[in-house]
Amino acid sequence: MVTVLLLLSLATASSSSVAGMASAGGCLYLVGLGLGDEKDITVKGLETVRRCKGIFLEGYTSILGVDVKRLEEFYERPVTLMDREAVESECDGMLELATKEEVAFLVVGDVYGATTHTDMAVRAKELGIKVRVIHNASIMNACSACGLQLYNFGQTVSICFFTETWKPDSFIDKVVVNKKAGMHTLALLDIKVKEQSEENMARGRKIYEPPRSVLKPRASHKIIDTLKPRHHLQSLQFPGRESVNLSLPLWT
Repeated sequence: MVTVLLLLSLATASSSSVAGMASAGGCLYLVGLGLGDEKDITVKGLETVRRCKGIFLEGYTSILGVDVKRLEEFYERPVTLMDREAVESECDGMLELATKEEVAFLVVGDVYGATTHTDMAVRAKELGIKVRVIHNASIMNACSACGLQLYNFGQTVSICFFTETWKPDSFIDKVVVNKKAGMHTLALLDIKVKEQSEENMARGRKIYEPPRSVLKPRASHKIIDTLKPRHHLQSLQFPGRESVNLSLPLWT
């Protein structure tokens, strides 16, 4: 049996660059926070965060189970929350600080779960900033909490929100490849945190939509609807009973 696993997603992004080179004392730490709350950080990560001059939490590719205040109380340090706009367009200040001070960039899950974080590391290294990585648990391995073996997973896909003008369906090709090979598919479901509508973005209005995520029933319908026009794939069949929905798998 092939299973389609539906989870919250890690979005991707790219960002701009800053000028300047790092001094010998500067360092950017990319710190994974794990999947649950403030106490999932590793001992090494906690020791690092508590001595850093600046601490920044990336808060749009995934969401931690607690708010920033809980993190600050446990870390005993102030934490700056960075949304998509801050990470993509306004992170120059963080990188500039990292040229001369120790700075922590906190990531829910593991550090390299999204290309955003890889891009951040590359940018820092291009600026001569030392980069150190402190890993943690990720949904990429925690998904085995449902009982499926990690060795039997094929390519991971992301299922995004559809709009009237944009319906990305390339994910289905990887799902089909996995199914034909007898492999499970880990499907990461898109989330929207402090996002603008197309109209507000076009008009330059700083009005943001409520936070939301692609839910499992909707994701299942996207898979079925995407298969409908592909008549040559109808024989594969993707019955709803072959999917597993995971949320907060760390508590199982």
